[in-house]
Amino acid sequence: MSYIKRQPNRQDDRPSKQVIAYRRFRRIFRPFLFLLIILGLIVGSNWAIYKFASEQQFSLFRTKTAKLVPMKLAHINIDGCKLTSKNEIKQALGIRVGDPILNFSVYDAQKRLNSLTFVDHTVIKRQLPDTLIVHIIERSPFAVWQNQGKFKLIDKKGDIVNDEGMNGKDGQAFLKLPLVVGIGANTTASDLIDILSAYPDIKNKIVAAVRIGNRRWNLNLKNGTVIMLPENQEIPAIQRLMQYEKQFQLLDRPLKHIDLRLPDRLIILTDKKITPSEHDTNQDNLDSHNNDDIKFP
Repeated sequence: MSYIKRQPNRQDDRPSKQVIAYRRFRRIFRPFLFLLIILGLIVGSNWAIYKFASEQQFSLFRTKTAKLVPMKLAHINIDGCKLTSKNEIKQALGIRVGDPILNFSVYDAQKRLNSLTFVDHTVIKRQLPDTLIVHIIERSPFAVWQNQGKFKLIDKKGDIVNDEGMNGKDGQAFLKLPLVVGIGANTTASDLIDILSAYPDIKNKIVAAVRIGNRRWNLNLKNGTVIMLPENQEIPAIQRLMQYEKQFQLLDRPLKHIDLRLPDRLIILTDKKITPSEHDTNQDNLDSHNNDDIKFP
């Protein structure tokens, strides 16, 4: 069989419509294809870094990668923590400034942080080359409210927070959060606790804040002393107490009551058999009738 040799310049040698369309498509979309490949490489490398940083089975590979790419951690940015201290968070992270940033398991660090008492969950991001971003989402408990012999976790508004009793994190929260006692203590606790937060020397000595007659507070200290605060005048009363503390170290003395209800004088009771000062005896009897006996979970 013989073949006819086709002439190169014949009209029927022109490219077909399909070939022309393909060449036009390739010319137009070639830059987009290049960008798509680059994007795929970036996404793939980020996924690989995440897997190597998160899964324990890749720890050996992570160590080798950290040696090949010696990027050191220089900054740890933490936000969202109010009930959890930053020192506690840094200890749970398991990495310090100066350590290789790639030789670090985000997955394991999140597990450790999520086990902290007031942490609900954590988001950790590695911002190369030298920054770790830690976002803490905390649980809502703000205080423990004792009312009629029952203990409930409450949020800052005074609403009851669902809990599991003394199990798990709730059990730790019951032990660590401030204790407020009595009718109305739940809805007024946040203001008092915020005030006391400015005076850690007093706050750290308090075992319970007792709401008296739903109008004022008593602060029960760990050594048994009761500080009697005036109604709606907590800040000036505590400021006066701090002045007396600096002069006389009242909070470390074996006193029964420190009465701050009168703005122009301080009344101190040292004998446990002595009843409160005569000027407010009748009112205190009424107050104590409305108040629970203090118990502890």
